[in-house]
Amino acid sequence: MPPPLADRIALVTGASRGIGYAAALALAKAGAHVVAVARTVGGLEELDDAIKALGGTATLVPLDLKDYEGIDRLALALHQRFGRLDVLIGNAGILGPLSPLGHVQAKAWDEVMQVNVTANWRLVCAMDPLLKFSDAGRVVFISSGVAALALAYWGPYAVSKAALETLARTYAAETATTHVRVNLFTPGPVRTRMRAQAMPGEDPMTLETADKVAEKIVELCLPSLQVSGKLYAYQQGRFLDFCPPS
Repeated sequence: MPPPLADRIALVTGASRGIGYAAALALAKAGAHVVAVARTVGGLEELDDAIKALGGTATLVPLDLKDYEGIDRLALALHQRFGRLDVLIGNAGILGPLSPLGHVQAKAWDEVMQVNVTANWRLVCAMDPLLKFSDAGRVVFISSGVAALALAYWGPYAVSKAALETLARTYAAETATTHVRVNLFTPGPVRTRMRAQAMPGEDPMTLETADKVAEKIVELCLPSLQVSGKLYAYQQGRFLDFCPPS
């Protein structure tokens, strides 16, 4: 039997480390050709070595997602090379400042929104035609439980993830009559650099690993999946209509 994603083209943002790295590796293991997008060239090269060790293939794309014209150029390159896109994982994100809203600098606020929200909207704009050229386009945006909690001092990040969830559900509604399926994924606490930045006193060994989380993300990318416009909560192990606390 061929692997479940054999001959599929999968784009992953934030692929140089953490959940993005693990998802890219898991997609390659499942047979997909991975288009790995990240700012860090060294991390992308390490990913490429790991994918090759599995017998997989990847295209490395060093790109800052705030370069919106760069996203457009990437879509054109994918169209010219592959003619379609089968999987889009919108994983890249930044934490931003953890402080009272009134203390957040405008530049920091804008950067969180640019990376966590606007870049994903630009990805939708650029990749939508390619996803519709696929016979089973699958989109997964990585969100967070804090989107529904309105926790003190988490303003920029929580607001951006809440906006991302509405963006994803809107896109799911707009693609309901197509072969594209769009869902959200909340991993819960995972052993990543961002988690360590947010919770410096936490023991990372008590947290789930990114590779375990990535296995479930791959399941949301399978052509057989017909659910759309939902949120999969990894800790609960099921689809929800709202983002749970984590």
